[in-house]
Amino acid sequence: MRILLDNFTKSFGKLTVIDQMNLEIHDGEMIALLGGSGCGKSTTLFAICGIHKVNGGRILFGDKDVTNITSQERNVGVVFQSFALYPHMTVEQNIGFPLKLRKEPVEQIKRKVHEIAEMVHIEVLLHRRPGELSGGQQQRVALARALVRRPDVLLLDEPLANLDATLRLEMRSEIRRIQQETGITAVLVTHDQVEAMSMCDRIAIMDEGKIVQITEPRDMYVNPVSDFVAGFLGSPPIAFLEGRIEDGKFVEPSTGVHMPLSADVATANNGREVRVGIRPEYFQPGNGAMIKGRVSFIEAQGRETLYNVMLPDGNILRSIQGSHSPVKIGDDVEWGVDTAHILIFGQDGLRI
Repeated sequence: MRILLDNFTKSFGKLTVIDQMNLEIHDGEMIALLGGSGCGKSTTLFAICGIHKVNGGRILFGDKDVTNITSQERNVGVVFQSFALYPHMTVEQNIGFPLKLRKEPVEQIKRKVHEIAEMVHIEVLLHRRPGELSGGQQQRVALARALVRRPDVLLLDEPLANLDATLRLEMRSEIRRIQQETGITAVLVTHDQVEAMSMCDRIAIMDEGKIVQITEPRDMYVNPVSDFVAGFLGSPPIAFLEGRIEDGKFVEPSTGVHMPLSADVATANNGREVRVGIRPEYFQPGNGAMIKGRVSFIEAQGRETLYNVMLPDGNILRSIQGSHSPVKIGDDVEWGVDTAHILIFGQDGLRI
């Protein structure tokens, strides 16, 4: 089911949270609305669901205008951060409840519940109550309940926020598997970039009620349109240096750092004040443009090790390395930046 937000506007009293947003969600894709608290992502989801009344514009499901249709009539399945299961009901009764409200025949409900329970791998739990389940099992029940009605659209509002790290990893792959198997159009609201990048076909990054960039996860990571997007994606996060483009190089005046730039960028922006973004995987021992600093932090992460290197002016560069370097906190190092992968932004924050 294709979803179209056409000049969608949402206000709360005199405060306009979303102003004339345009967004097309393709049939069968899973898209993430990604952003910090207060950016408008949940407001957008609730408008698609029908919980929030639209103040301007239209919402279309396929060719059908659902702007003024109730959430019950939109045939959407919703999974919230809180599992919202009925504690006095069994798993089977919880999953079948939306079908019971539709007054479907008992045998038909039972068949559909068992089918969806097999899909989400909880068929052996049908006679338990929610209090007897783990967090991951409860989330599977909530997902099954949303899917059993065969919705046109699946809406996921921070569905993994209450799970521990291991369960989040498991449920990320499970939700994606089920979405791909069913072919359902899905919208994921999250502040977690890893969830967005690992689960979705496209990401829409939001800030202050606007979509800043929308594209495939890898493309957004490699080609962010602004320093805001570059800073939002990446773990460990990107580091920035302030400086100027002079004579074909980026120059950071307080430390004397020089980085050669491509001829087209350097020529077109000579003398311009810029910010250079350096991701941790491109600041490594043995790389090209050498930078001196002192190791201020080391975090072993098993397969990889994270290093923070403090420059003389107090700026921090981060390095993520697959093999453990023999350096210690307080050691002076001279590591290099792969200048082919630096990101350059103007003072307005936009990519050069």
